[in-house]
Amino acid sequence: MIRKLPSGGYRLYSRKVDPKTGKRRNLGTFDTREQAEKHEKEVQYFKRH
Repeated sequence: MIRKLPSGGYRLYSRKVDPKTGKRRNLGTFDTREQAEKHEKEVQYFKRH
């Protein structure tokens, strides 16, 4: 899940809620949405292989 920050950047959050904190895990902050989407694909690839 990618969300736009008030600062203008984008942050990648995990899809599931972290049971310890009750919030989504921060998986990285990026300057552009394209960078965030690229990293999300890398994360999904890593999870499946």
